[in-house]
Amino acid sequence: MFFKPAYFSNRMSSEKIQYNKVQEAQKPVFSILIPSWNNLPLLKICIEGIRKNSFFHHQIIVHANEATDGTLEWLKENKISHTYSAQNVGVCYGFNAPVALAEAEYICLLDDDMYVCPNWDKELWDEIKKLDHNYFCISGTLIQPSASTYGCVMAPYNFGRKASEFDEAKLLEIYDTLPFHDWNGCNWYPMVIHRTIWDLMGGLSVEFTPGMYSDPDFMMKLWHLGVRYFKGVSRSRGYHFLSTTTNRVKKNDGRKQFLLKWGISSSTFFKYYLRIGTPFTGELPEPEMSWKLHIALVRNKLNRIIAN
Repeated sequence: MFFKPAYFSNRMSSEKIQYNKVQEAQKPVFSILIPSWNNLPLLKICIEGIRKNSFFHHQIIVHANEATDGTLEWLKENKISHTYSAQNVGVCYGFNAPVALAEAEYICLLDDDMYVCPNWDKELWDEIKKLDHNYFCISGTLIQPSASTYGCVMAPYNFGRKASEFDEAKLLEIYDTLPFHDWNGCNWYPMVIHRTIWDLMGGLSVEFTPGMYSDPDFMMKLWHLGVRYFKGVSRSRGYHFLSTTTNRVKKNDGRKQFLLKWGISSSTFFKYYLRIGTPFTGELPEPEMSWKLHIALVRNKLNRIIAN
């Protein structure tokens, strides 16, 4: 049976994406890509955090989906580089479009419901400069108001779930006192990769539009490129509001798409290949073919046959 990708039913409108670049006053270290869909109050907090808490100068590029809440006007007034689509085109296009305006050698992905803490960027940069190659994926570590199934976030620490509840002062008072460790796997933002790696992999795969499971697919593409240095940096910290804008959109069946595309489930990939959340030990080796992995792969194969 032919599998119909989600983007067939979630196509972009006939209106083209618009590009608006603001000249940077100095060379940026990161080009920070931020998709935003009518989420202006949190977007303001996100960008304020970057400007206030960054050690280096960075280029901020927002993709404004629809922007019926004043986002487009605010971006223009504040002289922020941006791309714009009259309809919501999802996070895949929302990350891919701004790259056309990127000036930096390093691409940083960030969600609009995240607030970066002081020196978040210096900690990531210090890790990058330790390496003698570009085959890496390095991420900051998030503080969240509710627990996660993955052991790579600090939670639960609630500093607000929406802009009006944000207790910035309390967060800044204790964010760097919370105990944690460097971890394997990445897959969370802020995430930095080199521009050459982005170009090789072609950014996010638009067949996952509007975006469910585009992140695991992004990680798998990195793995297939030969990236094995996936590091989550404990000292680079940010707060995640967990704003659920995805509740407003018709979701693609990303779990099924990932399985059909790669032949294994995202959970198998995360657990046995990326080892997400486990303490960082360096470049990841190929997984050993344990009986647990063997069973998981057989189950994945059967599920793929059924899904087809």
